[in-house]
Amino acid sequence: MNQVDSVSHQLMIFAGITMYVFGSIGNLLSICVFAIWSRSKKNSNKYSRSHQACNSSLYLLVSSIANLLVIIYPLFTRIMLDGYNYQITKEKILIRCKLRYYILHTCDLISLTCICLATFDRYLISSREVRLRKLSTTRRRTKLIILFLIVLLSLHSLPILKYYTVTEEGFCTIVSVAYLYYYLYIFQIFLHGLLPITFLSIFGILTFKQLRILNKRKVHSRTVNSERQLSRMLLLISLAIVLSSIPYCIEQSYLVLIKGNNRQLTSFFYLYHVACSLLFYTNPVTSFYIYYISTRNVRLQIRKIFCCEQNNQYFVIYKVKPITPTSDIFRRPMFHRSDLL
Repeated sequence: MNQVDSVSHQLMIFAGITMYVFGSIGNLLSICVFAIWSRSKKNSNKYSRSHQACNSSLYLLVSSIANLLVIIYPLFTRIMLDGYNYQITKEKILIRCKLRYYILHTCDLISLTCICLATFDRYLISSREVRLRKLSTTRRRTKLIILFLIVLLSLHSLPILKYYTVTEEGFCTIVSVAYLYYYLYIFQIFLHGLLPITFLSIFGILTFKQLRILNKRKVHSRTVNSERQLSRMLLLISLAIVLSSIPYCIEQSYLVLIKGNNRQLTSFFYLYHVACSLLFYTNPVTSFYIYYISTRNVRLQIRKIFCCEQNNQYFVIYKVKPITPTSDIFRRPMFHRSDLL
């Protein structure tokens, strides 16, 4: 093992373990925050701003759960493979190879799609046109969309369980040439690269322009300020997704189109592979910290969670006054029938 390979392994071990620890903690906190925010209020109608804000929180809740699954298993196995040079045998092909890539691509696509839907929902709500604001779905329809999304992407990734195998050198690879190119162009380039980058760039810029218009009009209500924070948070997470997806798509395209899916890498390209792998996991790892830095409401909610403070916005306290008889009928003395005779 030369010096470059040693640097690559050490980089994956130290950076990967750090990302694993902080990513797990961060996504657990994100789940707590968005689970609280996604609670529906009984007194809100389907077109109120508080009800529409729950839609984005639901999308971000599902995205945080998917990110946690990506960190717990695929990132852990990536550290074992690239950091400790763990070799996959045919006896462990189901757990180390098939199941790993199935969970990775399914959960990562669920997370990316939920971020895109949350960004689109923010664009609709922040629009000045009433027609666009009413396109924001109700809470029930949002749940149905999320359920349909999970089922669809889970079924779409099923061929991974069939076509992934392990080579004699201990690398995971796809045996079907046709599915290999489908995997490259659809999974890697289109779904992980072009589609989220284009979608988030377009609607992120449109949402940013609409927020600038609100700032020029000096609209500073409490609800509008909360929407600005949530929109700013989604803009930053969209930027992180764009920056982390580009190097990974370039690497996969080079391996399939130029190298012919040959996984025997040179030392410098293996270092580039390690860097691309770490950048790929940057989005699920750093999402909570982007939320925390960019959004004051997230910081306040985390403080409430650690300080065990009650979230008063989900409770209504009614003060009941005692009723005292003031009518004259209650003040009249009671007479017996004999007194009237």
